[in-house]
Amino acid sequence: MLYRLRQRLSNESGFTLIELLVVILIIGILAAIAIPSFLNQKGKANDASAKELARTAQTTAETIATENSGSYSEVSVKKLNEVEKTIPVSESGACTGTAACIMGTTQNGTKGYSVTAESPVTKDKFTITNNEGTVTRSCSGTGVGCTNSTW
Repeated sequence: MLYRLRQRLSNESGFTLIELLVVILIIGILAAIAIPSFLNQKGKANDASAKELARTAQTTAETIATENSGSYSEVSVKKLNEVEKTIPVSESGACTGTAACIMGTTQNGTKGYSVTAESPVTKDKFTITNNEGTVTRSCSGTGVGCTNSTW
């Protein structure tokens, strides 16, 4: 019995070519399914960064208004950066580098404002508008973070 077991173990030398090809085929199919999902994640992360920046700019704009008796007339790109140093701004109209930036602000007199952040990779623009206390979010672009012009 022990002789037979040794004989059998010595005859088995590894996997057949067909078995190896089947394993490689399965790995290839799994990679084809997984790789597009991973590539999409970078765009999602950049869009999430731009959204977070827009929310930070919104909070900063509200802080500026609170310091000015509720008037939004002082809200500007320069003032946002002065009050909150972590907000990267772009006066030139384009984000440079790898971080999202605030593209600009507009005012509705003393009653509201609008801040726009851009994702540098997907070029999606995320806007938060406060019009007399009504806050709306809109976006433009074709990236993964902007669907039906809202976010």
